[in-house]
Amino acid sequence: MKRRTFLQTTAGLGALALLQLQAEANPQAKAVGLQLYTLREDIQKQGIEKILTEVAKLGYKKVENFGYGQGKFFKKTPAEYSQLLKDNGLSAASGHYMTARTPGMTDGLTKNWEKVVEDAAAIGQQYVVLAYLMDSERKAEDYNQLFDLLNKSSEIALKSGLTMGYHNHDFEFTQKIDGQKPYDLLLKNTNVVMEMDLYWVVKAGENATEYFTKYPNRFPLWHVKDMAKTPEKEFSEVGLGSIDFASLFKEASVAGLKHYFVEQDVCKRPPLESIQISIDHIQKAKWG
Repeated sequence: MKRRTFLQTTAGLGALALLQLQAEANPQAKAVGLQLYTLREDIQKQGIEKILTEVAKLGYKKVENFGYGQGKFFKKTPAEYSQLLKDNGLSAASGHYMTARTPGMTDGLTKNWEKVVEDAAAIGQQYVVLAYLMDSERKAEDYNQLFDLLNKSSEIALKSGLTMGYHNHDFEFTQKIDGQKPYDLLLKNTNVVMEMDLYWVVKAGENATEYFTKYPNRFPLWHVKDMAKTPEKEFSEVGLGSIDFASLFKEASVAGLKHYFVEQDVCKRPPLESIQISIDHIQKAKWG
């Protein structure tokens, strides 16, 4: 081999080795999502434009919306909001909604649902999720009506290419309807997917992996929310609490996981600081 050829070849190999080392040192960022409800007060005070910019800077790649009303997302039309997401390199994979059976609510599963779904599709959402049942919606007869409502809402969502989901808290496990947990009844009597909030499942003393095994591919959405190592078991930044996310993520393929979102209902430190701690831990973790 000529000296020039040798030097060119070894230089090329050196460059490849350097690129490999850089890739190992800087692994591709994980597609971590954020439920924007965590930043609800900041959004109200500073505006959605500034907050989305901050969220993107922290490394989040997708968001889950909340608070849609009267045809707008955070006071922005679907076109305006979609552009804001695009400008920040974000996507809105999912959104939270209510049944709207409570007086004063203008949009939800029982009111203007076709329009809600249409606007969700317009900004690129893949999922529309029932976020919460009010106390007044948890009687036995309420659940029987809910099953039908969810199935009908799902049919409407499918027409726009969206999937209907249900997000849990702990009452779906601690309450009993004719001796059965509402969560089990929802799985048996509806065709919707489940957005499993891992914190509330653990708080209720349930085993998430048992549900994944019993109902495979039914859990494409997760809320990754940690539990403080205190007697109160309050919300904590991901990585600072007691939940074994590594074990849970080993079952991701069985569960059918597509998207997961950091959420912290209450933060003891500034919420933007809390979500930075959470994503930093996730990016460094072997799971996710």
